[in-house]
Amino acid sequence: MGLKANFPARHWYRLSPVSLALAPLALVFGLAVRLRRGAFRAGLLRATRLRVPVVVVGNLTVGGAGKTPLVLWLERELRRRGFRPGIVARGYGAADAGPAAVPKGGDPARYGDEPVLLAERAGVPVWIGADRVAAARALLAAHPQCDVLILDDGLQHYALARDVEIAVEDDRGHGNGLLLPAGPLREPASRPVDATVVNGGPARPGAFAMRLVPAGLFAIGEPRRPADPAELAGKRVHAVAGIGNPGRFFATLAGLGIAAEPHAFPDHHPFTAADLAFPGAEAVVMTEKDAVKCARLGVAGLYALRVEAEVDPRLAELVAKRL
Repeated sequence: MGLKANFPARHWYRLSPVSLALAPLALVFGLAVRLRRGAFRAGLLRATRLRVPVVVVGNLTVGGAGKTPLVLWLERELRRRGFRPGIVARGYGAADAGPAAVPKGGDPARYGDEPVLLAERAGVPVWIGADRVAAARALLAAHPQCDVLILDDGLQHYALARDVEIAVEDDRGHGNGLLLPAGPLREPASRPVDATVVNGGPARPGAFAMRLVPAGLFAIGEPRRPADPAELAGKRVHAVAGIGNPGRFFATLAGLGIAAEPHAFPDHHPFTAADLAFPGAEAVVMTEKDAVKCARLGVAGLYALRVEAEVDPRLAELVAKRL
């Protein structure tokens, strides 16, 4: 099957004839972005402020960079400090436009893969909604004890006022530095935020370091069974990843001594049993985000790797002080 392209525009990560040809469209997009942001700052467009503070975790670029593990780390750190957080997400690709509470074991097709993973892993309420303001209000109405909300992937959702903004990036940085569609940037790289978190990339002044560390392999099934990487030794193993940066996942597997043939899929890919039918495969390893979808397919020999975020603890102190 080979390694598939995960992004529809590989030119985002280099200056190419394609990205240069699209540069005029990027200028138009950038103007629209600045006008919209300016309209909210001037009060021409209204941002709703809730009765509790809001912490936004998002990206300046398109594509995942580790937001979900960071959200899980942040909710744990806030609970350790006596806060009672809730999580609000868009629910990318979800059939339910919300507002809706995401139950443990919920259907990823209905709620989205990342919200279902958050509901499985977090010890706090998780709600989704295309209208993040409505979803946040519904969460607070159902859980009045919550005293802070974490907005997953909402950096550009200006309709909801926020108190702390955290931008996550990985070793790919800002790619070629151009705005969509010529590059991966949703907003200019100069757009100010309260904190920048770099996942796995080189440290730089003013940014908080983060890395994803393996936290256990498990066999997918009912119930899940802990597994040791040595269990896969000598087997014909394939690895799949429908995430923003699949190469990072494949490198993690290699670091654990798991020799697997890699197969990259688009972020949020709706896996089917046919996607996992590799000739001669004795095991298929995937991310935990992909596992919440693939667990429902009834395919044998599936394994998932859980990862945890290790983050500079000063980030939690910064957020707590702002709150």
